[in-house]
Amino acid sequence: MRAMILAAGLGTRLRPLTNSVLKPMVRMGGVPCMEHAIRLLKRHGVEDVVVNLHYLPEQVMGYFGDGERFGLRITYSYEEELLGTAGGFKKVEDFFGGGTALVVSGDALTDVDISGFYRFHKESGALASLALKRVEEPERYGVVIKEGDRIVRFQEKPKREEAVSNLANTGIYLMEPGIFTEIPGGVFYDFGRQVFPELLEKGRLVCGYEMEGYWCDVGDLWVYREAHWDMLAGKVKVDLPGRSGNLWLGERVWVHKDAVLEGPVCLGSGCVVEEGAKIKGPSFLGEGTFVGKGVVIERGILWNNVRVEEGARLYGTVVADGCGVPAGRELGEVVLEPVTLGQVLEAAAAKEE
Repeated sequence: MRAMILAAGLGTRLRPLTNSVLKPMVRMGGVPCMEHAIRLLKRHGVEDVVVNLHYLPEQVMGYFGDGERFGLRITYSYEEELLGTAGGFKKVEDFFGGGTALVVSGDALTDVDISGFYRFHKESGALASLALKRVEEPERYGVVIKEGDRIVRFQEKPKREEAVSNLANTGIYLMEPGIFTEIPGGVFYDFGRQVFPELLEKGRLVCGYEMEGYWCDVGDLWVYREAHWDMLAGKVKVDLPGRSGNLWLGERVWVHKDAVLEGPVCLGSGCVVEEGAKIKGPSFLGEGTFVGKGVVIERGILWNNVRVEEGARLYGTVVADGCGVPAGRELGEVVLEPVTLGQVLEAAAAKEE
């Protein structure tokens, strides 16, 4: 079985984090979100992966390369113009060589049992099978109705009072080679809005696999924060640095004896936490992050190589790679990334005046 990771979207709902970073490259637990998908595929024996790209393609290719350091092979498909989920899949038809195709999203966090999903799909005899998850807010997703295992209706992002189901389409699919004849080439085409409803109209067998594992569509900043808390709470199986009680510590971490860590807290490799600093969980600090004297961080998500100077206070703040927080600054639930850091600090200064 070969797999495709969808990574061509713009990720507008995660701005400002995606102003300068591709959505699958947004850090989740210290690494790009897509890395969790790559590692999941590897755990289930997938060795060949194709990734479609459009916006900032060099970020993905530069980080993942040919996939060797992750133990699999990665190739890329660049879309000069977006082709949609199905259109992008059609473009790489030759990659699958007539075998069963797995499609996953590069910007969702999941530990779905791919092996169990594959067995279900093969036993069902379906042309296409969708991994489904029960959700509390069906209006945020495309939902389906099943009769037994067979899907009989799709509904795309309904109003809550009009939702026919709470079984969400996760964007994780298994499909047989015949699916390609159902997708036109060279045009924008979508699985949820076009391909699957059209298959039902033709009477083709499309089945739904109700997954028991974790799945989160990281669609906005609130969900982004919540997914981090789920990682620290053990709700999703992902790779984190070494664990000691309620703390996760990477290599070469230095914490002053008079600093306070109230877990759950994860410190990436090379983190430095100075005297009198207090980090209260749930909080993530990425690799190479420096926390100065007397700093207070609560519910913080800091990416790599962040520098928080003496006496600063962060409450629910997200700080992207390489940003610095000046001494004594107090920030709440804002997002700092290189493009907006100056604007945020100017607004904070103006408010103080």
